[in-house]
Amino acid sequence: MRVLNSFVQDLQDHWYLYASMPFIAAFIGYVTKLAAVEMMFRPLEFVGIKPFLGWQGIVPRGVERIASIAIDLLMGRILNPQEIIDRIDVDDMMVKLADPMREMVEDLTVAVFEETRPGLWDVTPPPVKTLLLDRVTDSVPAVVERMLREMREKVDDVIDIRALAINAMTRDKALTVRLFRTTGKKELRFICNVGIPFGFAIGVVQVFAYAATHSPWVLPVFGALTGLITDWLALQMIFRPAKPKRILGYTWQGVFHKRRAEVTRDYAHIVAAEILTPENMLEAMLTGPKSDQFLFLVEREVDRAVDDQAGFAKPVVKLVGGFQYQGVKRKVAAMVIERIKTRGVELSGLAGGTVDLPSFLEEKMVTMTNEEYEDLLRPAFKQDEWKIIVVGAVLGFLVGELQLHLVLGA
Repeated sequence: MRVLNSFVQDLQDHWYLYASMPFIAAFIGYVTKLAAVEMMFRPLEFVGIKPFLGWQGIVPRGVERIASIAIDLLMGRILNPQEIIDRIDVDDMMVKLADPMREMVEDLTVAVFEETRPGLWDVTPPPVKTLLLDRVTDSVPAVVERMLREMREKVDDVIDIRALAINAMTRDKALTVRLFRTTGKKELRFICNVGIPFGFAIGVVQVFAYAATHSPWVLPVFGALTGLITDWLALQMIFRPAKPKRILGYTWQGVFHKRRAEVTRDYAHIVAAEILTPENMLEAMLTGPKSDQFLFLVEREVDRAVDDQAGFAKPVVKLVGGFQYQGVKRKVAAMVIERIKTRGVELSGLAGGTVDLPSFLEEKMVTMTNEEYEDLLRPAFKQDEWKIIVVGAVLGFLVGELQLHLVLGA
């Protein structure tokens, strides 16, 4: 009875100190989560003395692994490159590309004339120029359609979309961070906010533990436990349970799974707008591991187009001769390829709307299983979850030690 009275008296005498403990624990719960979340993404590059004395955000450091997991899921289960090519509306694309394509055709035609017979274009009558340019321009849609048809038949030989996507994510770490921050924005906020009630609850237990022992270890140890337990619980509550379950009269579901429709929409739009962009696809076709196949396809179609149009420029063909004519065709093909490279962003940007990739991706992602859907975000956590938890525990211990010295004056 005497011990109980002494315990109660101590609570009464130092009530303000004990009353502050749950609030400080709630603060620890929030701050350790906030720090853990930021340490996932910042800094983008290693800061400190390599290899161990310093830090780099978990996602930027593991960007190659994370990108491979995410893209393998996307390519292996959701997205077939063939389907993207099949959905291209050639007529719509040609309408959008009409002006820049005509400019390219005009420039190339003039360049060919100057290459073969300098000054010939200047003395060619305007009606002949117009006729020739119109005929060449009119042939462009057929050439493009032929190329697309062949690409549809063997798209994997022309473009490696998996390599394209992984390259886009690894060369721009900020993009990968943005992908996970955007799709998981509410989950990351949840991690921070849930530390407050969990920390407060642990702080209540801390009150009685300290009042009973007055041990200087209680505050830092409870601070570490607050950081550790709340980090672990927050990560579990993001992904578990995958399906709604009734627990203690409430329906519970992992926050990430509960927001599936919203996350899918955000993810699809970022992938379409910043990874599988027309610019990136064109760049991959021109410079990627399978670029030789694409450039050969372009060169062959240009060669065929020059043959088709030679009848409208017979005087030029006769002047240059058979052998030189073959050289002209090679030069035209080289010019076309170079123009595509230099105006790639403009051309792919204009053609981008010919496929509604965000909606297409969203439709495909609806078919994912819960496990596949979880892997959209989980790679950012899974391998290094223990580091997030340990960081929370260490920060909690340090704040608890600070609490011991400042609040209790020890």
